[in-house]
Amino acid sequence: MREIRYEQLGETLIHEQLDNGLHIYIMPKPEYNQAYATFTTRYGSIDREFTVPGQDKRVAVPDGIAHFLEHKMFEEETGDIFQEFAKYGAAANAFTSFDMTTYLFSATDHLQENLQILVDFVQRPYLTDENVEKEKGIIGQEIRMYEDNPDWRSYFGVLQGLFKEHPIRIDIAGTVESIGKISKDTLLDCYRTFYHPSNMLVFLVGPFEPSQAIQLIRDNQAGKQFKPQGDIQRFYPQEPAEAFQSRMETRLSVSIPRCLFGYKEVNTGVTGRSLIVREMATAVGFDALFSKSAELFNRLFNEGLIDKGFTWEYEVNKDYGYSIIGGNTKDPDRLMNLIDDELAKVSQQGIPKEAFEMSRKKLIGKFLEGLDSPRYIARNFTSYRFKDADLFDTLPVLEELTHEQVNQRLAEHFQPKAQTVSLVLPN
Repeated sequence: MREIRYEQLGETLIHEQLDNGLHIYIMPKPEYNQAYATFTTRYGSIDREFTVPGQDKRVAVPDGIAHFLEHKMFEEETGDIFQEFAKYGAAANAFTSFDMTTYLFSATDHLQENLQILVDFVQRPYLTDENVEKEKGIIGQEIRMYEDNPDWRSYFGVLQGLFKEHPIRIDIAGTVESIGKISKDTLLDCYRTFYHPSNMLVFLVGPFEPSQAIQLIRDNQAGKQFKPQGDIQRFYPQEPAEAFQSRMETRLSVSIPRCLFGYKEVNTGVTGRSLIVREMATAVGFDALFSKSAELFNRLFNEGLIDKGFTWEYEVNKDYGYSIIGGNTKDPDRLMNLIDDELAKVSQQGIPKEAFEMSRKKLIGKFLEGLDSPRYIARNFTSYRFKDADLFDTLPVLEELTHEQVNQRLAEHFQPKAQTVSLVLPN
């Protein structure tokens, strides 16, 4: 058991890696009432082509299989696992993203019992031909529901415009056609490959007693048989630097058009602290440009071109990256012209020094505020850890960030050839 101390933040992290490869991280917060626990595999919707460790054969599986497997993990031969958590006052959930699948619970009591349930059910799949077929109908309804959601359609419109080949352009749930190809055997193949402890991480934050929690997991894993497993080879298609399509349009029953701008990350391959530097430089620049206190936001808002739902986000990983900006607008064409003009100017001149300082300090405050949230800590620590980065490097990175770095970053990112506009227009 290793103790990692973050003196500047006054935080301590406990880490242990078990013999089967499972990483355990605990952030003890004895003053908290709520505990938050996650059990995560580095397996998401983009992992559709891979080589099983120990085999040479390259495997291709249907889109949506990681999300499908997440759904099935909660089903037990004796019933629903949610009922087991409820007996001990815990709220359980799970989510699948592009690059990971997380199972979690939050609770104020019976932490040992709930932790035991978590590490057991995730390592105890119950799959039959019958329950797999039944799940296809349930997930199919979910997919169709999102097809009528303007926010979801505009978001994936950006990704489908930006990326030509990369599976990030495919809905995390897959398509009705792709999930129809999923079988029990395919699910088990993916489970055995990606749910091996060496590809997984447990993170606990809250009033856990570290030695007790680690001993529980250690004893639990010692009673299970896992053959040693090497690294999983994952294959992603080569992606051109430019956007696949410059404009995407969808027609839905909406009263106000929705307009999102997307920019594709031209330079990929970044990991570790460098990834955090890139993310924070982008975030500071975007906040200075698009937050509700920004000059551009207020100009567009006062002209009636945007509402308070106008927002931005930035996502970066080793193999891909993109930003999305926008919201509802009554005049998409005018909004596009004004945004393009402003971003072209920013690429040449940068953002004002005062705006940079204000946004940098604002993001420092938001990060420190996030450290009061067990949910924020657990989700973000695990996501960064799978990218070989440390969440707690965020504060020193923001403190050291310069005005010049942010301006250089914006000029690098706002490439016209890497832009897509996604519109959802009224029928």
